[in-house]
Amino acid sequence: MVRVCFKGYGETQVALGTTILEAAQQIGAPEGCACGGVCACSTCHVYISKGSGLLSDMEDEESEILDKAFDIRPSSRLGCQARVEKEGIIEVEISRESLDTYLHEHPQEREKWGKGKFSQQ
Repeated sequence: MVRVCFKGYGETQVALGTTILEAAQQIGAPEGCACGGVCACSTCHVYISKGSGLLSDMEDEESEILDKAFDIRPSSRLGCQARVEKEGIIEVEISRESLDTYLHEHPQEREKWGKGKFSQQ
């Protein structure tokens, strides 16, 4: 099992082969997913602050989609494409773009995630 920690939202244990998006959904972390996780948008954009070497390599398709994302950093990945391949600890920060998408997709969650917990960005 691999430990995936979402900054400000908690952590979970996942099996090899799990995507970062699936890990976020497992604990209810507010990661957007407008396309349903099929690499057709950039709304599951995250930053991998630790453990990037434990994830699958970025394919050309993911790189092309990330080019359309906001606030791209060297640690940027799409949660739907970054798949856990090795044991260890992965630390993830959900991008503002992803949170905004999540809140648009889940308006009932605005009170919960729109205050406090996400204020570090």
